Amino acid sequence: MSKKVVIIGGVAGGATAAARLRRLDENIKIVMFEKGEYISFANCGLPYYIGGEIKKKSYLTLQTPESFNSRFNVDVRNMTEVVSIDKKAKKITALNLNTNTQYDEYYDYLIIATGASPYIPDIEGVDNEKVFTLRNIPDTYKIKDYVDTYNPKSALVIGGGFIGLEMTENLKNAGVDVYLSTRSNQVMSRIGYESACFVHNELKDKGVKLLLGTKPRSIKDSEKSLEITLENVFEKTYSTIKTDMVILALGVNPDSDLAIKAGLEVNSRGAVIVDEHMLTSDKNIFAVGDVTETFDFILNKPSYVPLAGPANKQGRIAADNIAGIPSTYKGTLGSAIIKIFDLTLAYTGLNEKDAIQNGIDYGKSFTFSPNHATYYPNPQFMSIMTLFDKKDGRILGVQIVGGEGVDKRCDVFATAIRAKMTAFDLTNLELCYAPPYGSAKDPVNMAGYAIENLITGKVKNFYVEDIPKLLKRDDIILLDTRTRYEYQLGHIDGFVNIPLDSLRDNLHLLDKTKTIYLTCQVGQRGYVASRILSQNGFDVYNLSGGYNLYSTIKGI
Repeated sequence: MSKKVVIIGGVAGGATAAARLRRLDENIKIVMFEKGEYISFANCGLPYYIGGEIKKKSYLTLQTPESFNSRFNVDVRNMTEVVSIDKKAKKITALNLNTNTQYDEYYDYLIIATGASPYIPDIEGVDNEKVFTLRNIPDTYKIKDYVDTYNPKSALVIGGGFIGLEMTENLKNAGVDVYLSTRSNQVMSRIGYESACFVHNELKDKGVKLLLGTKPRSIKDSEKSLEITLENVFEKTYSTIKTDMVILALGVNPDSDLAIKAGLEVNSRGAVIVDEHMLTSDKNIFAVGDVTETFDFILNKPSYVPLAGPANKQGRIAADNIAGIPSTYKGTLGSAIIKIFDLTLAYTGLNEKDAIQNGIDYGKSFTFSPNHATYYPNPQFMSIMTLFDKKDGRILGVQIVGGEGVDKRCDVFATAIRAKMTAFDLTNLELCYAPPYGSAKDPVNMAGYAIENLITGKVKNFYVEDIPKLLKRDDIILLDTRTRYEYQLGHIDGFVNIPLDSLRDNLHLLDKTKTIYLTCQVGQRGYVASRILSQNGFDVYNLSGGYNLYSTIKGI
């Protein structure tokens, strides 16, 4: 007798599980419930329809109930909400939202793929009709229709994560002036402050009014617009702004009410706890996607990463196990990428906060490299922040900000981390090279070389955050090794200039009893200067990332 599998939820995890199950077993009975109209849509493409980059509504819908049934023979029941799960009887109770009738459906195995819901702050006026969230296609149409119908002049986006930044860009592209508010001192909390500063500068350059360290306290109607009271979380002061609409993009919470009511185990955040087979605390119930607690590949501990990539993999793994194929989820790196106007940001693995919180003895390195040979027209430089284990040089995490080629390099790093490669391995990677696409020493190789030099003691680094303390000392020498012209264009206060090419001729001017802290533009010439000085008896440190990183952080 064939098995019967009931799936609650479509989109990434649920639809993937259904399709995989059918490919593995032509006879299995599959019933998929979706309380909305759409079972499979391009969730990550929604902001780009609002901004006009994606022109047609139809492009957002990947599969209809009819097409999914035709291809995979899945009994799709959209506009039907599952209201309860009875573990003991192995049945769910469903409510047909069109007819308002309830009925029971029995299962051999159940897959919960209910996803996540936008976090809504408990503040006055949050239910105003001019306040929007973005999670699904109806949300998208609602925002798009409002923009097209009322032609708002301004908007406040609350939240500096993926949805917040994507909506900021797309509202600007639609001709709307945008305020962007985030309670942190930076956007994109999963990256380091240094990398976030590149994004801050890009947002400001594109005319976005960036309100860091703020959170909403109330939203009120004010004639034809909205008056929003914002609290500065650092100074504990208040201010008000007026806009025509508000986008809430404060992250998501797992949509796990069904699982909780059914008595399944969840973590403190409410995410369903699953094992490596995506099995819940009930032997007949699996859970996949944003509703679940996932597993951090590097830290070897539970985490919560609501991304499409892990959801798809988890749906496939649950299907495999139901079909009798032993399959396990190996954990997530949290690899992600985002376009922010003319900038691309990508990251994978640990960030510095993770490393500190988990007591990891890590090092970090900043490198700046072109996406292709500099003699080929229009090279675009990328900033790469690499975290590594000081003991063996194993790569722990990477953040890359730049233009073309960022995605390619971050994918290489993600592969390297998954393979537990070290910086020494990065130096040996043989990556594709031709002048339009890369350099003989790829940016990935260069990151490896920089870390190798640190681990083997050929150079010692210091960082931008160290500079305020250094400026108070009189027992050191602060040296800028750029050209006279570069130095005159802008430099760090307190640093004297001796260009690299004349450094050997001026060694007699330097006091060997004092430690030298030096900088150049991006760190490469500083490394050369460090080698000259250290081999002449000086104790020397090089500014990782150089003046380029310093000026970016300071907004110069």
